[in-house]
Amino acid sequence: MLQPVVLDPTPTEAANTAAGEAGRAPHQRFSELGVAVACELRAKERPDWLFNPAYPLQRIWGYEGNVAGATTPGPTIFAHYGQPMVLRIHNELPQDHVGFGSPEIATHLHNAHVGSESDGFPGDFYSATKAGPTLASPGEFQDHHYGNIYAGVDEFQNAVGDPREALGTLFYHDHTFDFTAPNLYRGLFGFFFLFDDIDSGNERDPSPSALRLPSHPFDYPLSFSDKRFDPNGILYWDQVNPEGVLGDKVCVNGYIEPVLQVAARKYRFRLLNAGPSRFYELYLVSPQEREQTFTYIANDGNLLPAPLLDQTKVRLGVAERADIVVDFSRYPVGTELYLVNRLTHRPEDTRQPKDVREPGVRVLKIIVDRFPAEQDVSQVPPVLRPLRPLDPAEIASAPVRRWVFDRRNGLWAVNEQFFDPAFISARIRQGSAEVWELVNPEDGWDHPIHIHFEEGRILSKTVNGQNVPIPSHEQGRKDVYVLGENMTIRVFIRFRDFLGKYPMHCHNLIHEDHAMMVRFDIESDASSPSMSGESRTTTTGGLS
Repeated sequence: MLQPVVLDPTPTEAANTAAGEAGRAPHQRFSELGVAVACELRAKERPDWLFNPAYPLQRIWGYEGNVAGATTPGPTIFAHYGQPMVLRIHNELPQDHVGFGSPEIATHLHNAHVGSESDGFPGDFYSATKAGPTLASPGEFQDHHYGNIYAGVDEFQNAVGDPREALGTLFYHDHTFDFTAPNLYRGLFGFFFLFDDIDSGNERDPSPSALRLPSHPFDYPLSFSDKRFDPNGILYWDQVNPEGVLGDKVCVNGYIEPVLQVAARKYRFRLLNAGPSRFYELYLVSPQEREQTFTYIANDGNLLPAPLLDQTKVRLGVAERADIVVDFSRYPVGTELYLVNRLTHRPEDTRQPKDVREPGVRVLKIIVDRFPAEQDVSQVPPVLRPLRPLDPAEIASAPVRRWVFDRRNGLWAVNEQFFDPAFISARIRQGSAEVWELVNPEDGWDHPIHIHFEEGRILSKTVNGQNVPIPSHEQGRKDVYVLGENMTIRVFIRFRDFLGKYPMHCHNLIHEDHAMMVRFDIESDASSPSMSGESRTTTTGGLS
């Protein structure tokens, strides 16, 4: 867990370039929100990472926190709504590095409601000697201001926003233009937990508003990322293949086939598909492959209105998250269980999952090895976090913007355009709401589409023009939308509180790096074209 520090030099609203900070834009709402907590990370190379005892020690890139030594995932950050923070991220990667990747960084906190200067825009990459095309100057570090406010501050005029918009399980990761996939593949990601009075991170919280879900150390992150190794057991990556590479081993929290020892009590597991391309369908099974049940409480890090009981599987596209609660008190001490992935891809093919096959690949062994040291008072109540009701009249009057994710000249495109960090594909009025149509006309490809900055609500899904049901776990707020072949997803989104540039992209990291990304800008009334409630046609941004 990352611990607070006192930063020197003190964080400032404008970039402190004289002290070595990269030339970002000034922090929005900095004086209004202030800084209650400061933390520090360093992106560094580590030469002695051991994925598994069967593999040699090797170099990874990771984040170092208060304890010496970079790790992958990096230190988990615990933050709280109402406690604005600055996260200072130093770039100490070797500029003369060997192997794949790029030693510049641009760190995105997925899917934080923050100003664009702290979003980790792909063109905002930096090192001590290089600056991305959307930064003013290079720098050794950059300060990210996370206001830790709910979306809707301006809408509700209450200084805190709408608690129904709370996020919970976020993750930070590198987002460098053209090099997100290899940099994240080398290890540049970590978890970020965000709490409030409802999801308070304290299972003994006496407040009547607190859910009292399992809390640290029984609130446990689990990341899944597949890797490929060469004949010498060294991590391998193909930088130029626009279809990407599937790994033949799955790392859980940076290790191959690790063992997790748990007490006979409830645990909250925060599952993350860290990519780069593989999809997962995870099952908890006994050694005899019998499926075990658990409770599904959050999707994409957002608590559902009510828990989904007696679930047996979790399906995750790249960057999707799911929080589940497993009650290990049901098992005798000494019980062994396995988390297995039963979702297969075609060999050498990142196009889409192929089918679900038993028994699956064991990726994590869990041993119930002890009784809890104290009584388990955690719970999963029947009501979690309510959703803001959708207003049919507001949706009907919202402009509709259409985005087509397709192949072009062997690469990946959106609305037949390749990503250019300087090109604004859509200008959106701050405080407005829109319906975005995400369209995949292709056979044989799935695209997990991530929209930065705001959560959305899925209104409908169609395949080949026919409506299909929206699964229960996708009926809450989301930030990643898995766009299957010949599918259209309609999403309702608001754009609130901050201004500036943000991207939308396929989170199959190889597709993202091969240009399947767009930039949209949120602008104030003074700088944005007026947009009535009626739909209109424009050549910019697919508005129809």
